[in-house]
Amino acid sequence: MSCNKIITITRQYGSGGHEIGELLANKLGITFYDKELISMAAKESGVSPEVFEKADEKPANSLLYSLSVGLYNYGNGFSSSMGDLPINDQLYIIQHKIIKEKSENENFVVVGRCADYVLKDNPNVVKVYIYADIESRMKRAVDRNDIEPARAKQAVLKADKSRANYYSFYSGQKWGQVDNYDLCINTTNLTPDVAADLIVDYLNLLGKN
Repeated sequence: MSCNKIITITRQYGSGGHEIGELLANKLGITFYDKELISMAAKESGVSPEVFEKADEKPANSLLYSLSVGLYNYGNGFSSSMGDLPINDQLYIIQHKIIKEKSENENFVVVGRCADYVLKDNPNVVKVYIYADIESRMKRAVDRNDIEPARAKQAVLKADKSRANYYSFYSGQKWGQVDNYDLCINTTNLTPDVAADLIVDYLNLLGKN
């Protein structure tokens, strides 16, 4: 199978990134991965999905040290010390492994999870960043996520900070930095469907569709 359509989506909270990713995958007829990766990681590791759900896209504090002393090797599977790592690190490592494996024989869209960094050396990957102004993101948080209006701004900024910390911790790069991405889309005045169409148009320009 020719894997020339792998799209990673990094998104600000409330920008519509998940919905855009799902629509994009449907338009392209390929697989969509977001929370599905948690279930896959849980199945592979034997850890409860609920435990991984709480740790999803949150940094721990020991992975870099663990890697530096050789406790885990991405190319050789899980080591006996895997269980000694915090749940956050275990989830990141397993998701990293799954994303890399999927990229070898599958076309897909994946949201978050440092996927753009995980697949940084893959020439078939198109890295997309989705953002919007704070007001529209606050509105989406209220309308879609049942957040109280008075708490909307705080919730949006807190989620962004958490995602930025996660990305920085595991990639060593700055989250949302424009030169990390192939395409950046401001969804302030766009519907998710239009944003997905823009990505399809971009893929067409690249000859990837």
